[in-house]
Amino acid sequence: MKIFTSADIAAQDKRFRTTFINSLSGFKSVQLLGTISPEGKPNLAIFNSIFHVGAHPPLLGHIIRPKGPEHDTLENILKTGYFTLNNIQESYYKQAHQTSARYLSGESEFEACGFTSEMIGDFPVPFVKEASIKIGLKLREALPLTVNDTKVIIGEIELIQLDETLVGEDGYVDLEKAGSITCAGLDSYHRTQKIGRLAYAKPGLEPNEL
Repeated sequence: MKIFTSADIAAQDKRFRTTFINSLSGFKSVQLLGTISPEGKPNLAIFNSIFHVGAHPPLLGHIIRPKGPEHDTLENILKTGYFTLNNIQESYYKQAHQTSARYLSGESEFEACGFTSEMIGDFPVPFVKEASIKIGLKLREALPLTVNDTKVIIGEIELIQLDETLVGEDGYVDLEKAGSITCAGLDSYHRTQKIGRLAYAKPGLEPNEL
């Protein structure tokens, strides 16, 4: 087996290193993140850096890369204080991937990539109508990471829309039944298949299937 040292990694071609490191840690949640500008222009972008922060209160986080002239996501979140997360299903993963293209600032990826913008109740930011799990979040913290000039965005869940049949009696959300896909790296998309679900682990007890 080959060993890669920090010097080896630093010497890699930039594109190779980006793909290598991004796919190294394994499968990740992939979502379409919706925002809107103060002027009412919707924006949609694919994100694979989403993570659970806590349930009390219900918090989710994601990493946003340095700002650029074509990237409205961070600017919209900071100005309006809201964003949405929408799961991706196999039937439209290519359209979802296309939202990563560098469209001009103010141009709607909803329209350019064939998605339907949907407002739910009085939540101020659009959701993806095609998604089977839709989450509306309010910005709670935007934390700068000086190590690589990124920001950790923490949002508190204010709204969830999904079919009730996806939620088990204990609160478990069946993502496989919802049709959610996962990803590895920046461009590899995968179906999911549950191996098993185990009971809460306790010392001295063998893991039990639920």
